[in-house]
Amino acid sequence: MENKKKIKLPLTVDQKIKRRNFISFGIFAVGSAAAYKGWRALYTSPDEVASATAGAHAPLRRALNKTELFFRNFFSNNHLVKTYPKEMAAKNVRQNSKIGLESEFDVADWKLEVKKANGDIMYITIEEIKALPKTEIVFDFKCVEGWDQIQYWGGLKMIDFMDHFGLGDQTQVNYVGLMTPDKKYQVGLDMPSAVHPQTILAYEMNGKPIPLNHGAPLRLIIPVKYGIKNLKRIRYMTFSNRRLPDYWAREGYDYYSGL
Repeated sequence: MENKKKIKLPLTVDQKIKRRNFISFGIFAVGSAAAYKGWRALYTSPDEVASATAGAHAPLRRALNKTELFFRNFFSNNHLVKTYPKEMAAKNVRQNSKIGLESEFDVADWKLEVKKANGDIMYITIEEIKALPKTEIVFDFKCVEGWDQIQYWGGLKMIDFMDHFGLGDQTQVNYVGLMTPDKKYQVGLDMPSAVHPQTILAYEMNGKPIPLNHGAPLRLIIPVKYGIKNLKRIRYMTFSNRRLPDYWAREGYDYYSGL
């Protein structure tokens, strides 16, 4: 009896669709399992050792720190945020947080306390700051929550502030820290970002003195960072070669928070 060779018929359209669906589902299942395993490993990993940062799992903090190093290698004073005409600035500037602003406060008693890396302390009044050349900036203020708003601020460049008050040598250390009068909100900044040409110690908003709810008499405006670094109502300034306290970094956020 003659052996008949089986002829392989081409797949029908319906069969091709079913096969593709099966392969796609298989890839999705394997990928999902791997993603779950990775998430589970991160979720059950130990927390980082609390220091200037806290609140994140140790592997995540290591990843954030490596990301920071990567971006810092490309940071320069030539990296400028886009600016806009004044007429584009919001008339009603959004206030997103009251942390550090809720305690009783008298503007008349305010002085900026500056602590150098060697421990020396100096005090500077708002009148001394306002007597120096003013810089204005209109930029797109960005929040880590996803919203943004074009805002108009005026004040003294941080680098000009440091040069005028004899703090030029402090630019050689790694970090500058800022804190509110009640010490409830702190921000730590890498020095290159702090002395960036668009970073200002602001005392005006929309051409008028900053209102209390936005940080009068002096606040930080640092366009190369997310809003969580733009501390309202600066009372203390500290310089150090070690990372300084940062409110949101202790809640698990990125210490660098750069744009």
